[in-house]
Amino acid sequence: MPAKGTHVPSSRTALVIVGGSALSPESLVGLPADAYIIAADSGLDHAVAAGLRPHLVVGDFDSANPETLAWATAEGIEIERYSPDKDSTDTELALAAARTSGATDVVLLGGGGDRLDHSIAAITALGHHSMEAFATVSARWDTTLISVLHAPRVITFSTELDATFSLLALHGACSGIDVDGGLWPLSDAELQPGSSLGVSNRTTTNELRVRVRAGVLTVVFPLHFGGQV
Repeated sequence: MPAKGTHVPSSRTALVIVGGSALSPESLVGLPADAYIIAADSGLDHAVAAGLRPHLVVGDFDSANPETLAWATAEGIEIERYSPDKDSTDTELALAAARTSGATDVVLLGGGGDRLDHSIAAITALGHHSMEAFATVSARWDTTLISVLHAPRVITFSTELDATFSLLALHGACSGIDVDGGLWPLSDAELQPGSSLGVSNRTTTNELRVRVRAGVLTVVFPLHFGGQV
């Protein structure tokens, strides 16, 4: 189990760990050492297995290991219990806690898993309008890096040369999209849900700049962690 400490996090990053599969070791590299860590239900098991000590655990605890939960209780880690009949998923509850924590940035951390519906629900939750309050919204999902841009927003990624990336309009139409540093650049483009216009582009430099002026744009780097880019 992670060692007990008295450190009060000063980081502006909230790290939300969810259930599913175990976390990819590569996805843990470079995380802020003083992040405010929130585990959603069985995300507690994955956090502990990865050597991460949560500051807060939320959920209905229908899937967390009872022994791990007992450890968290004994360690004095804050635990928020909810009824299984709640209207929100454990991930949504954890993201809500991240918003009230005072963090300016949020990272969703998950290992994937065999429940596609859970994965879709967790990732698309980052596009909810309440997430606009964060300066950056991202996810490390198994081997994939995801960044969700709530317009108007511009972001510059430091990437490997010839890295694959895709732009997706998962939350409705996006417009005013600019892409600099891609093999197929875009200028003031519009992207509709289900469109393949932004799929499977590749970087031509070590910096990729993406801007969106209206809508919620999802930028995906598959195989970013532990895979060939």
